[in-house]
Amino acid sequence: MAILKMREIRYMTADQRVNQLKRLQKDLAHLRAGISTGGSLEKPSRVKEVKKTIARILTVMTENGELEPYNT
Repeated sequence: MAILKMREIRYMTADQRVNQLKRLQKDLAHLRAGISTGGSLEKPSRVKEVKKTIARILTVMTENGELEPYNT
């Protein structure tokens, strides 16, 4: 899966963002599990891409009021 850009995330519906977020979090968990078991990843940069995409989705969700900001 390619990196999602902010424009693409903003055009998604709220349900699509939630589903994409869950899918990416599951993917990140699998990547981290692969690292912790001592295996080498085919694309180590994939972890960074997934983390950035998760952050982008959470940013848009906070902007739209779908998610409460942490500092309130």
